[in-house]
Parts: sequence; C-alpha cells; structure tokens
Amino acid sequence: MKLFYLFLVLPFIAFSQLQMDYEPSAENPFGKPNPEAPQQIKDFAPMIGTCNCTSTSRNPDQTWAAPQKMTWTYKYIMNGMAIQDETLKEDGSHSGSIRQFIADSSKWYVHYYSSNAPTTILPAWEGGKRGDSIVLYREQKAPNGTDGFYRITFKDFSKEGYNWLGEWVNTAETFSFPTWKIECKRPKQSDKEIILKNTAGFSEAYMKEDAAAIANFYTLDGKIFPGRSDIISGREAIKKRWTITDGRDVLYHKVIPSEIKIIDNYAYDYGYYEGKSLSADKKESSFKGKYVIIWKKINDDWKIYLDIWNGLE
Repeated sequence: MKLFYLFLVLPFIAFSQLQMDYEPSAENPFGKPNPEAPQQIKDFAPMIGTCNCTSTSRNPDQTWAAPQKMTWTYKYIMNGMAIQDETLKEDGSHSGSIRQFIADSSKWYVHYYSSNAPTTILPAWEGGKRGDSIVLYREQKAPNGTDGFYRITFKDFSKEGYNWLGEWVNTAETFSFPTWKIECKRPKQSDKEIILKNTAGFSEAYMKEDAAAIANFYTLDGKIFPGRSDIISGREAIKKRWTITDGRDVLYHKVIPSEIKIIDNYAYDYGYYEGKSLSADKKESSFKGKYVIIWKKINDDWKIYLDIWNGLE
C-alpha cells in the first residue's frame, strides 16, 4: 500500500517542482516571454497588460454605431510560449483568442472565440509583422460574392496604447472597407506601480548581468552604500560596481518590499532581498539581505537616489 501511495504521489511532487518562471504570477501578472520561444513572441509586447479601449463597429445599414467601452488584456501563457488576450465589453459580448507563432510557416496563427457565438471549431487569422504594424488575414467573401479577406491591423504603438482596424479587402488589397475600429489607451500607472515595476526590472537586469541596465535604474547623481565599502556615486561608478568580473552567474534575484511610502517627489522603500548564484567552479549558493532605498521622481519615472543593503546570515 505504501509503495502504491508513493507511485501516486511522486508525479504530483515532480510537477510541483517544475520551473514555470514565465507564467503569470504575483510579481509578473501578465507573465514573461520565454527565451526558448521564437523571437516573434515579442511582436505583441506593446499590447501586454490591460488597456481601456473604445470599440466602434458598423450598423446593419453600414453607418457607424455608437462607440462602446471595453477593456483588452494580453498576457503570456504556456510558460511564455504563446499569448492569450481577452476583451470585456460593456454590452456583455466578451471575446478572446490564443496567439501562437509557428516558425515553419513564419506566421502568427490567432484562434478566436466569443461569448456571443460559441463554436466547436475556432476561426483562425494568420499573418505577422509588416513594418511597425501587425497584419492578420482570414478568407472572407464580400456580400456580393467577391473573393477577399478580412484584414486585421494593429498599429500606432506607443507607451500610451495602440489602435486596431478590421476591414474587408479584395485579394489584391487595392480596395478596403473598414467595418470595425478600436482605440486603446493604457491606464496611467500609479507611483507605487512604477516603483514595483522598476524593482522587478532591476532584478531582471541583475540576472542578465546587464550592468548598464542596472545603472539606468539610478539617478545621474545616485549613490550606493555597499557593506564594508565607501559610498559609490554616479551612474558610471555604479555601473562598474555592478559589473560581475569573477565568473559568477546570477541564477535568481528577488526584492521583497516591506513598505513603500511616497512623499511628494521622493519615496522610501525598505525590505528584504534574496537570490542564488553559481560560482565559476559551478557551486550554487544562496544569499539574502535587507535594504533601504530612497527613490526620486524624474519626468514621471522613479529612479533610485540612495541605495543601502546588508547581507544576512
């Protein structure tokens, strides 16, 4: 009986130990792109997260209907190997899709589903990047029987959002008739959200051993206070301090804030950090410590002004 129980439990233990580092999590609520995925996984990076959108489609008489509010959320799924999106509309007509890039055909395939029209076979669009836009197609005849496609275009990407256009086009794409347009704006992040995002970005840059990226998280006159060391001032000096020269690899790093308090254009932040590293002779070790950071707001972003930390046994 004990042997049977062991065989029953072992698969669950093994599954629990799998590293799903790129799935949505508390630290990365929309997941992360998996480095093993095709590089095109980043095509949809400008849409990752949630945007507030205005959707406008045509009435049966081909006039434009009243705009409708909706949210559009994109996230990485399947441990960062694909993308899923979901729209929630004020009239209750929700929808979503699964987006996968297939390297053999060098195309994105987008499988669409909707609460208004459940189906056993999901319709699919295919396409990819065209300049700064993403263009997808699905065969569709015009009402008069003319061959053509329904073409979807994601365009006008910026930090503030993006636009989407759905239109019928003939096979030569010399004629188009737009039937649906969506304008999306990204909600402005709170000061605390920006600090948390930059904190996570710091850890990512440290694990990538990117000293230049780490230095850019500091103000130009930033200062760090490493243990048993003089104060180090300025980005160039900070970059040099964070450059790893002993052959060590950083396997894991995480900052866990205990409190973040914002006071006008400054903020204090204290808590703990933890991590794992691999030495040049392939020995793995863990580390942890405590920290205090003073942040400074510069042009709607938050940079580290003062940074002190000490290791713990």
